[in-house]
Amino acid sequence: MKENALYKAREEYDIPDEADSGVLKDEEIVLCYGENKKKEHRARRIAYWDSANERLFEFVTNNFELSAEKIAIIYKKRWQIELLFKQLKQNFPLKYFLGDNENAIEIQIWAAMLANLLITLAKSKLKRSWAFSNLVSVIRQQLMNYIDMYGFLENPEESWHAIIKEIKDKYSLFPEMRGLTFEKPKNRYSLSECYAKFLTILRIYRTTIIFFIKISLD
Repeated sequence: MKENALYKAREEYDIPDEADSGVLKDEEIVLCYGENKKKEHRARRIAYWDSANERLFEFVTNNFELSAEKIAIIYKKRWQIELLFKQLKQNFPLKYFLGDNENAIEIQIWAAMLANLLITLAKSKLKRSWAFSNLVSVIRQQLMNYIDMYGFLENPEESWHAIIKEIKDKYSLFPEMRGLTFEKPKNRYSLSECYAKFLTILRIYRTTIIFFIKISLD
């Protein structure tokens, strides 16, 4: 309910003892609207205190059958749905559709909702605190990588350094090189031995390059 809304209080209803303690007031009102506020509309106003967020909410409805507590819960659930829609629009490609028929549009919407649900479940199992949008971005970047998702998301920095080290050790031209030495199981090569190995590798590369050049010329 807006702060500048004009209304007249008619009758205040009793709040049951078993009702939620957050329900502060339940009353019938008359909303004034239109030119010079001459038009009237009968409605119901419910004041509800949200202790979790420490906020006062005022709900206006034309439903006089449901209890004040149920109406407050309905509005709360409705707000959660609005937040879900906002989350979907911000993090998934629903601003445009890949197809123009009803079936294609439904498939894209369902795919976005399923992805949102899976990421929400993953987020609930993580000890590390993540903003949902950041989590979506990280997962999107790692879709084509075969990694331990939970381990990576718990500590991305450490996992990333471990991945880089594994790649270097696996695909490095000098897998045993550490600084100016080559590591052995029990001892180390001297600097002169390192230099000799380096020259040997250069000769092999030079021979290979010359061989391919000759083949290409022939």
